[in-house]
Amino acid sequence: MNSIFTYFFLGVSLAAPIGPVKATLLNTGFKNGFFHAWYFGLGALATDILYMLMVYFGLVQLIDSPLMKIILWSFGCFVLTYTGIENLLTLKKVELDLKFKKTTRLRHSILSGFLMALLNPLTILFWLGIYGSILAGSSETLTESQVIIYSMAILVGISLVDITMATISSGARTYLTSTLLKTISILSSLAIIGFGIYFGIQAFHALF
Repeated sequence: MNSIFTYFFLGVSLAAPIGPVKATLLNTGFKNGFFHAWYFGLGALATDILYMLMVYFGLVQLIDSPLMKIILWSFGCFVLTYTGIENLLTLKKVELDLKFKKTTRLRHSILSGFLMALLNPLTILFWLGIYGSILAGSSETLTESQVIIYSMAILVGISLVDITMATISSGARTYLTSTLLKTISILSSLAIIGFGIYFGIQAFHALF
């Protein structure tokens, strides 16, 4: 597995499945356009880099502790449920106009992406399970510079998926009616709330 393309496709394959973060990214693109979805993806990518560095520098005990898992499941439940409900309450703002230029809203998008990915235990499971095992398995065969290059390849793969999803979701807005956009927003919001409920159940089981 010592090919840069292998790690690139690993990042692509791991970022492609529709989880709570990707569902929100798509919903953001449908509602607010490409740049909001892209900024949301950048926020999530910042979290990926943070957890990658923590695993790389051996801080796995901090993010793998039972208490931290309970906190993350609980806050993940709150953030996802709140986001889903907020999306449902702001359906009237779904418009076909692509002109979104408010800087504060873009900042809100990148912050939302960062917090949602940060509080998503599935993100931690990935970096602990997949990336952690890669580091453990390749520690004797790869140099430090190779590990950095292959880690960057994973991030590039993830970024490519985010940009593609942002482009598709925002581009589709020009071909969809307002009613269909709202229907898609409702479905994705319900999916986000569903993930939030799942996280809440996991928090309950971890706590009791």
